[in-house]
Amino acid sequence: MPLPTTMRFIDLPAPGDAGALRPATGPLPRPAPGEVLLRVEAAGVNRPDVEQRRGNYPPPPGASPVLGLEVAGEVVALGEGVEALKPGDRVCALANGGGYAEYCAVPAVQCLPWPAGYDAVRAAALPETYFTVWANLFQIGRLSAGEKLLVHGGTSGIGVTAIKLARAFGATVYATAGSEEKCAACRSFGAEAAINYRDSDFAEEVARLTGKRGVDVVLDMVGADYLAGNLRSLAPGGRLVIIGFMGGRFADRVDLARIVTRRLTVTGSTMRPRGAAEKGGIARELREKVWPLLERGECGPEIYRVLPLEAAAEAHRLMEGSGHIGKIMLRAGQG
Repeated sequence: MPLPTTMRFIDLPAPGDAGALRPATGPLPRPAPGEVLLRVEAAGVNRPDVEQRRGNYPPPPGASPVLGLEVAGEVVALGEGVEALKPGDRVCALANGGGYAEYCAVPAVQCLPWPAGYDAVRAAALPETYFTVWANLFQIGRLSAGEKLLVHGGTSGIGVTAIKLARAFGATVYATAGSEEKCAACRSFGAEAAINYRDSDFAEEVARLTGKRGVDVVLDMVGADYLAGNLRSLAPGGRLVIIGFMGGRFADRVDLARIVTRRLTVTGSTMRPRGAAEKGGIARELREKVWPLLERGECGPEIYRVLPLEAAAEAHRLMEGSGHIGKIMLRAGQG
């Protein structure tokens, strides 16, 4: 069947609030060399999408200006040089942009097969959080079996994934969340303990929970507001991995002596600017080490709500309200 010449997508004519997102119709993207074109069945909604909509997270050069960093669907066309995939394959993919649409072009190396038993929504909920957590927690943070981890935002997509994967690979996990309901959810996902940051000083609670030793790794998306507490929470030789700045980029009055005397590492990364070769390497490790867990029904995503593509503005309002536990998804087709 020939491909259509136009598609539905969510347009962002100018940065703004969630109401700036508009359903629109435009031409299909064409897969460049090394890319495949997917007929999108579902797409994930993530914090970077919200920041891009606000004008704070521009797409890298050459990426689609359309929002959306993770999709699942069917391969319908191949760019030059693609041999590992074929039309008809069902894959999920970490996109460089363009996911809020009926069709999306993605690098072939950033595609992974749907785990057995997964539908489009669950498959689309994997790439952004699993790529991010694997790269930051296990590659950069070097989390290993027997270590202790503190995860902030334990009921976010990133938080849920971090809790489940860290537990699966033998770590003890503590998490922070903003309500007793969310703390209970963190424990149900595998956290040893959950700290309500509205009622407690998380660094004091970490000290109590660890007999004043601290944790080996902190995965943080808050940034400046939590920097001092994160450093207080780390054991000697601990690693702080920063992946977001919801609490600001610039920190004041931080005790640098703690970093020196306790041999701490402060690091972090963002996923979107990385090249296809680097993202492809992460995809290969996920296929080898994480996909077998998903195939066994372990460590899967938690789906909070599924909305139609045209309701992207509502999805963004849900995310900004921070009441969700797990992933907010968009359905672009039948999957």
